[in-house]
Amino acid sequence: MILHRYFARRFLISFLGVLGVFMAILMLLDLVEQVRKFDSGDVRFIEMVGLALLHVPESLYRILPLVTILSTLTLFLSLARTSELVVTRASGRSALRALSAPLAVALLIGIVAVTVFNPIVAATSKQYEAAANRLGQVPASVLSFSRDALWLRQGDTDGQTVIRAERANLDGSELFTVTFITFSAKGGPSLRLEAANARLGDGEWRLRGVKVWQLDTPNPETTATLYPQYTLPSTLTRNQILDSFATPSAIPIWELPGFITQLESAGFSARKHLVWLNMELSMPLLLVAMVLVGAGFTMRHTRFGRTGLMVMLALTMGFSLYFIRNFAQILGENGQLPVILSTWGPPVAAILLPLGLLLHWEDG
Repeated sequence: MILHRYFARRFLISFLGVLGVFMAILMLLDLVEQVRKFDSGDVRFIEMVGLALLHVPESLYRILPLVTILSTLTLFLSLARTSELVVTRASGRSALRALSAPLAVALLIGIVAVTVFNPIVAATSKQYEAAANRLGQVPASVLSFSRDALWLRQGDTDGQTVIRAERANLDGSELFTVTFITFSAKGGPSLRLEAANARLGDGEWRLRGVKVWQLDTPNPETTATLYPQYTLPSTLTRNQILDSFATPSAIPIWELPGFITQLESAGFSARKHLVWLNMELSMPLLLVAMVLVGAGFTMRHTRFGRTGLMVMLALTMGFSLYFIRNFAQILGENGQLPVILSTWGPPVAAILLPLGLLLHWEDG
């Protein structure tokens, strides 16, 4: 038990050390990026530092698997140099038993990352987008959801239009049971339209079954007019509507199931968010796989030589698994792979492959 605690403490120290190094590097790189994006004459340097601090957690969260494999390499290379692994084996401990403590720590880190760090990243991402939008570098979202409806907004120099619909098609280009309220440039409502459905065309909404109220008249109901078809100018495009969906990483994992339900109720496809949810849930398994990859190539004494080659093989395999996982995510989002297979398949395969290598090289 004392030996397991020792290995667990050493792995945790290695992980925190590597994490701190990457945090410092990412902070410097992100600060340079913020200086490049924003004009120093309009944005103070302290504000750029604040933007970098808000953006770094998201970048750090994405590379946790790579931090894990580097931490594993650091740990086991250190243990090999000091012959502690030789002593461990001489005491009757197998490679897998010696790995149990680092694997448990990696699993715990993954669980904490998903349950605690994920909501923190979501909050900082929202704050970063809000701050960048305030400084004029990121366009504001044109779409939002409530419990029983979805909302859009569009505007130009002549005024703003708020759009409410009960549901929509998959890409948001057709709305059903929809209401348009137009506000003049002075700020007051000027026009209200209710339609059975509205389809987005090139620079216009094409409405069917429309009732129009002129809100700038003394009694709008008496002057209301019915139209079988009606067109309303629009500054929106399909891409703008799709891009306005909340980024899955900007939604805390605790709120993601409810957001998926809202998307599906509104008529949109929630596949991208469903894939992300399963990717997050499988994160602890991926960190465990990275520990197995690193250990499989470095749990050997340095007298055997070829240490540099083994490190390169471990890094190559780790980066390959990371790339395959991201590629499977894209296939899952595009519908070319089932959600479960695209999200849980790579972590499970990433565990089985290095486990087989470890059993062959260490105990075979």
